[in-house]
Amino acid sequence: MTAMFTNPAPQAIADLLRGVRTAAVVGLSPIESRPSHRVARGMQRFGWRIVPVRPAVDQVLGEKAYASLADIPDDLRSQIDLVDLFIAADRVGEFVDQAIALGLPAVWLQDGVIDEAAALRAQAAGLTVVMDRCVWRDYSTMVTE
Repeated sequence: MTAMFTNPAPQAIADLLRGVRTAAVVGLSPIESRPSHRVARGMQRFGWRIVPVRPAVDQVLGEKAYASLADIPDDLRSQIDLVDLFIAADRVGEFVDQAIALGLPAVWLQDGVIDEAAALRAQAAGLTVVMDRCVWRDYSTMVTE
């Protein structure tokens, strides 16, 4: 029987979100109307530092952008509490593997981003994983109420 991915309990998700200070946002668009931009800007307003991960972009939301998680300088990467994935599901595996290799603590796959195999791999490596949920919506309903 194949293992099935299950998101953490709501209280565990709320606890994770309360502890985040810095999030790497993979696929963060510089276009203001894109969901990734709106969500990341919302998280900045909640006090999070956003580290954009998007090749061919110099900066987004006033922060220097990096081509990959591995390209983030060690001193900044050591501050990352969450990797938020705003990318196509077929690209999730590579970033989950980077997060595992770099020892990052948690990965969040946004609404509609589903890769069960990668999520299970990350869980098995000890990362907290949340899949197919919106970080801004969950923060807004679980933490700020």
